[in-house]
Amino acid sequence: MPQIRLALAQINPVVGDLAGNVAKCLAAVSSAATQGADIVVLPEMVVTGYPVEDLALRPSFQMASEKAAIDFAAQLKSAGLGGVLVFVGYLRRTNDTEAKTLGVPRGGPMNCAAAIYDGQIQTSYAKHHLPNYGVFDEYRYFVPGNESVLIRAFGIDIAVAICEDLWQDGGPVSQVKSNGAGLLVVLNGSPYERDKDDVRLNLVKRRAQEANSTLAYVNMVGGQDELVFEGDSIIVSNHGDVLQRALQFEDDMLIADLEIAPAGSQTTLTNGEPVTVIQVSAGNEKKPDLVAQDRKRLDPIGEVYTALVVSLRDYVQKNGFKSIALGLSGGIDSALVAAIAADAIGAKNVYGVSMPSKYSSDHSKSDAKDSATRIGLNFRTVEIEPMVSAYLENLDLTGLAEENLQARVRGMTLMGLSNQEGHLVLATGNKSELSVGYSTIYGDAVGGFAPLMDVPKVDVWELAKWRNQLAIATNETPPIPESSISKPPSAELRPGQQDSDSLPDYEELDAILQMYVEQDRSADQIVAAGFSLETVKRILLLTDRAEYKRRQYPPGPKVSGKAFGKDRRMPITNRWID
Repeated sequence: MPQIRLALAQINPVVGDLAGNVAKCLAAVSSAATQGADIVVLPEMVVTGYPVEDLALRPSFQMASEKAAIDFAAQLKSAGLGGVLVFVGYLRRTNDTEAKTLGVPRGGPMNCAAAIYDGQIQTSYAKHHLPNYGVFDEYRYFVPGNESVLIRAFGIDIAVAICEDLWQDGGPVSQVKSNGAGLLVVLNGSPYERDKDDVRLNLVKRRAQEANSTLAYVNMVGGQDELVFEGDSIIVSNHGDVLQRALQFEDDMLIADLEIAPAGSQTTLTNGEPVTVIQVSAGNEKKPDLVAQDRKRLDPIGEVYTALVVSLRDYVQKNGFKSIALGLSGGIDSALVAAIAADAIGAKNVYGVSMPSKYSSDHSKSDAKDSATRIGLNFRTVEIEPMVSAYLENLDLTGLAEENLQARVRGMTLMGLSNQEGHLVLATGNKSELSVGYSTIYGDAVGGFAPLMDVPKVDVWELAKWRNQLAIATNETPPIPESSISKPPSAELRPGQQDSDSLPDYEELDAILQMYVEQDRSADQIVAAGFSLETVKRILLLTDRAEYKRRQYPPGPKVSGKAFGKDRRMPITNRWID
């Protein structure tokens, strides 16, 4: 049987940086070629970055994407890489429609994979199944494809699919077996969420067996606004055996020697489309030996922590920030965010600010300083009591209004330092607080990014313990003070205040919220699961009423099955009560 050397290049593109993305693709193909690769597969929409959202509707962007793909093909040949078959994701314009007609976005943009050889785009495959759920709006941006592609090169037949084509039954993947392809390459921009890696692996194995084809699945890495991509590219045999699996959340190159069934003799596919035949120039059959690599997988909590770090790092770097500022309260949320920030961009670039009020306990102030010392970040204390008193002398505020004033003074302090010193301010609230509205607009909700916005409180504790255990295992100082983990959570906005004064225990709260927010369960269903009717009604009402706050909250990484924002879109003005 023919043997080919295949490379999957999982790289980290930047949306809109077409020249930079093409340069990364060129470097990846060059690296793969030096290791003897015959075929290199790059991720979905890697030329443009992904997702491009409404950029897809701009004619100038559509034409720039097409030109970048054509230029990439020419650059490959100029660099002596024309003999490598390269699959790359890009956006292709298909018509000159200016007015948006029903179901056809202007310009007819298509999410495509180009097959490049000898300096030319030999053929192009358009994604058939356009996801329109969760964070995806691809029917808004793209025209679906309806043609299969089969490429004959290196003595084998190669089929192509893009991301959702693999997840949906039917379509191009169901035709792979009947078309006789021995290799199926799948280009992906599949965002991370908890436990998705196991679901993805089972899917890839099943589809390979159904198609009776070796399946090469490449995914991008890196953060893009609310999404983070973990790579986890996979090669499986036609029997569903895992041959290789890439690193998670890191640029990586999977290279494997594969024995593929020889190409058939048909000239057309079952749907009548022609087979694209690429006449491969005879090359040097002597290839360098491949070096085996040990790619260890992350445990479930480690996956989430790494996703948060990568997402924050890329948000900072891709948007041109150099440093981060955050309030350090001495509590678990800010301590965890500080550790994530230091792991993302280095402790020397993180600025922690303690902003105690007259209600702040001594242990909270000492825990905030301890957290900064353990991590090694920049630290300062700004007493807010004089500022709060100045407001209260001019405004008659009591109760909740006075409590929120303290949070807003802290928010104003952080934003002032951001303006003065150029830091990106991080909001440190978690998903539990965000769900029930326990955050103050223009107070602790200020900032440009919110690393924990999709992390429930119970997972905040687990992540903190995991990070400390990792430090102990590597003979480093645990970054998070043990007292921040063990003490009862409190906003400390009035004497003796604790979260449990107004909320159920976080284990109970998070269980209710998971059923309501992530699983769309009704109040009756949640009560039937063992929770009290009174508690359920109160928590659901709090969650519904807090929608206007969430609309004004900074973006943060999606790590659950359903995050606030793109994943869950509810009306602010809403009288429906479950």
